[in-house]
Amino acid sequence: MSLVAAFASVLLAQSPAALATDLPTHDTVDVAYQDLSQGRADAALRKLEANGAAHSDDPATLINLAAAYAATGRTDKALISYRAAIVSPQRYDLQLADGTWVDSRAAARMAMQQMLRANAQAAR
Repeated sequence: MSLVAAFASVLLAQSPAALATDLPTHDTVDVAYQDLSQGRADAALRKLEANGAAHSDDPATLINLAAAYAATGRTDKALISYRAAIVSPQRYDLQLADGTWVDSRAAARMAMQQMLRANAQAAR
């Protein structure tokens, strides 16, 4: 799995409903975390696209969609999804793999910057 996909997928170890402070825990959205964390970006992408992730305003869904695009070499679509997560009207804290909590917009920015840095290094 690429460094970008690993970084982005680690951001979302739980479903967004479990991370959101204002949503009931029985509402869950499959953000394809399992597929991404196990290096199955194509499977994650199929699942997310089938669920209409590109038209979502859920930051966790958009971040993982972007991670799947990045891992499959579709940087242009990844940028669109990261930017959509940053400007989404929904906003909540996400728990990172290290246990810290980060605003969803900040998580999207961090993942996007990591992807851009990785692409710049690869271009050298």
